[in-house]
Amino acid sequence: MNFFLMGGTGFIGTHLTSYLLKKGHEVTALVRRPVKAEEFPPGVSIIQGDPLHAGSWQDVASQRDVIVNLVGKPILTRWTDEAREEILESRVRSTRLAADVALKRGPGITLINANAVGYYGDGDRDAVFTEESACGTGFLAEVTMKWQEEAMRASENGARVVVARLGAVLGMGGGMLAQMIPVFRLGVGGRLGDGRQWFSWIHIHDLCRAVLFIAANKKVSGTVNMCAPNPVTNMEFTKTLAGILGRPAILPVPGFALRLFIGNAADVALKGQRVVPAVLEREGFAFDFPTIKDALEDLLGKCYGRR
Repeated sequence: MNFFLMGGTGFIGTHLTSYLLKKGHEVTALVRRPVKAEEFPPGVSIIQGDPLHAGSWQDVASQRDVIVNLVGKPILTRWTDEAREEILESRVRSTRLAADVALKRGPGITLINANAVGYYGDGDRDAVFTEESACGTGFLAEVTMKWQEEAMRASENGARVVVARLGAVLGMGGGMLAQMIPVFRLGVGGRLGDGRQWFSWIHIHDLCRAVLFIAANKKVSGTVNMCAPNPVTNMEFTKTLAGILGRPAILPVPGFALRLFIGNAADVALKGQRVVPAVLEREGFAFDFPTIKDALEDLLGKCYGRR
């Protein structure tokens, strides 16, 4: 298959690009600046353009089998009015332009558009959410709903649309582990808040596999939870991480302290969702790393020699 990747220079995009190339697929990556082209491995076709503005890149995208859109301003920042607008607009505008391509092309093209498990909101702590669950409340739930609506517009002319609700993506070289590992290796890591909030996650390898699985499985459309089948509490996650690193996890971070640092964005870490990948499991996708212990042992073993 031939993939067109938006947001390919980020943590997920770089892993996904390498994975698709290894599997023998063609990848065209959209970059804002020519210098970004140096970040891609050999074999990637590069086109310059801005995913937030219409351009000739859309003509190129329309000739590909699958568009994967990963564009979005990071959410773990203080949610000022300006930041809220950028978080929303970066997602909606890039998705609108990707959807325009798929809408014009119609049948024969697939749009896999990133989304997030934040869609399920800040409701019942122990509720189990599947793709059939309703949208929750809160800023991120509102963002993900508008994000999703823009993507689904592409299906009006027969294009296949998949809204990938991502859990926290675990991998080396970026993402949340890049921030947490140095702290835990110093022995000063610990749970966030009371630690009882749910943490839905996925190993980067399984995420890349799931994207390719969905791209090839024409029966799948609509929303798909991209997370491992075994969510854990924040307390279980931190204990497992500390244990694999051989360090204590005895210094919890109070909720008020986290809110002092990043404001309302702290709710992303202090309030979680217990999300399961019902569609992936129904379609027969088998996770290589179904438990948090499996995932962290694989990732940390590669860097720190622990298996």
